[in-house]
Amino acid sequence: MIDSHCHLTDPRLQSQLNFVLTRAEFAGVHRMITIGTDLEEDRKCVALCRGRDNLRCAVGVHPSYVDEEDFAQLPTLRDIQADPSVVAIGEIGLDYHRGKANRDRQIEFLQFQLKLATQVSKPLVIHCREAVDDCLGVLADFPGLKMVFHCFTGTVPEARRILELGHWIGFTGVITFRGSVELRDVVKLTPIEQLLIETDAPYLTPEPMRKQKVNEPAMVTHVAAKVAEIKKLTVAEVDSATTANVARLFGW
Repeated sequence: MIDSHCHLTDPRLQSQLNFVLTRAEFAGVHRMITIGTDLEEDRKCVALCRGRDNLRCAVGVHPSYVDEEDFAQLPTLRDIQADPSVVAIGEIGLDYHRGKANRDRQIEFLQFQLKLATQVSKPLVIHCREAVDDCLGVLADFPGLKMVFHCFTGTVPEARRILELGHWIGFTGVITFRGSVELRDVVKLTPIEQLLIETDAPYLTPEPMRKQKVNEPAMVTHVAAKVAEIKKLTVAEVDSATTANVARLFGW
């Protein structure tokens, strides 16, 4: 099984990395993709993957970090992404959860990184929170790019628009939460061929492990189990399909 999106460079995980990786292996989670959120974190992701065949990474500047990054430094992302461990540009996108005050700056950063992805032929890990219209509007100018909308928490109509464009949707432990009724409908709607499972660790610990505040890749098994329940499949079938989807999207 693959955790297609986690943050192993977060101090809560990196401080106990060997134990985290061992627990993942014991749970049957044999591969993980660790995700960068700013240029410093991107470099840490690349370094973390070195010498570890079970890890790959995505590098980019998350929309929540655009005010902390110097736009003039973004071209260094070209060098960072050239490392063999990098399978995608991400996570990048738009996030309006706290408002749209820096909307133009978010879009500027997103457009630069989309141009880079086009130039280097890398797929995308998209972060899109309360910004589907603008996000799809920007993406429309960059046809042909493969991408996953990670940690999807939107509506059924929003998911339908994304799926009709041929993109993948990534689901986290949020689908196990009691109140996530519509999100489970999104899982039901999503073809298994367009579905990825992830933890977004150390965030979003799934049920029935919510008391453990720090999520980790081993717990992607609970996401897989919920997907299997919703779609009336076995966990093995979900594992096989999502592993194949990672290969088709990220080439790994």
